[in-house]
Amino acid sequence: MIRDFLRAALVSLGLMAPVWAEAPFIVVQSTTSTQNSGLLDYILPGFEAETGIDVRVVAVGTGQAIRNAVNGDGDVLLVHSKPAEEQFVADGWGVERFGVMYNDFVLVGPKSDPAKVKDGDDIVAALTAVAEAEAPFASRGDDSGTHKAEMRHWAATNLDPTGASGAWYRETGSGMGATLNVASGMNAYVLTDRATWQSFGNRGELEIMVEGDPRLFNQYGVILVNPEKHPSVRAAAGQRFIDWLTGPDGQAAIASYKLDGEQLFFPNADGS
Repeated sequence: MIRDFLRAALVSLGLMAPVWAEAPFIVVQSTTSTQNSGLLDYILPGFEAETGIDVRVVAVGTGQAIRNAVNGDGDVLLVHSKPAEEQFVADGWGVERFGVMYNDFVLVGPKSDPAKVKDGDDIVAALTAVAEAEAPFASRGDDSGTHKAEMRHWAATNLDPTGASGAWYRETGSGMGATLNVASGMNAYVLTDRATWQSFGNRGELEIMVEGDPRLFNQYGVILVNPEKHPSVRAAAGQRFIDWLTGPDGQAAIASYKLDGEQLFFPNADGS
């Protein structure tokens, strides 16, 4: 397999030492959704018990996680913006991208539904209606994977909501949980990943308005930070984590994580 070839090449270059020769921890640059949803707290103990490798997670927006990895501040990148992930690898900062799991985004909004979008399944039509109604909308505005997805959908409307920034369109510059709190406080529409929504307690008057649009598909990928760019990368331990996450044990752990009986992430390591 490709990963076996990469491992052999890294060893031959002296960039990948046996895992037992490295410090017994790795740093994973990841997203707020994997942390806030409780997924990582659920699955990581299994990996740590099996390998003795401690996983230290930095949970930020995807854009910031990628910038941190470019700076060498991490061994593994686990995020959810495939175009940005592929660019990270193409630019030489990552070794290879592997699909891990998916869920979806949903548009939530106040029960009063001033934009009249409830029970819809077309995210572009819904955002167009929100803009036309000038209904309050809370955006992360932080270059996260969720924000990148939101802006792709706004682009499809041929509208630029940032022109109304500070009016009906509010950019929080914060993580998903904090942005949901803002949306709840001002009864605003907001795009969120379903996992964070399911684990969010302060919903107030908010409920799911739009779901089921194929464009709301939310894929996660994992990448080893390139040790040729950053020799301090714990390549063997990082690759071992990737192998576990995309292997039978990690995939089973992801599938078994549920909240209130609902599965939040769906493993697809042999997918995209």
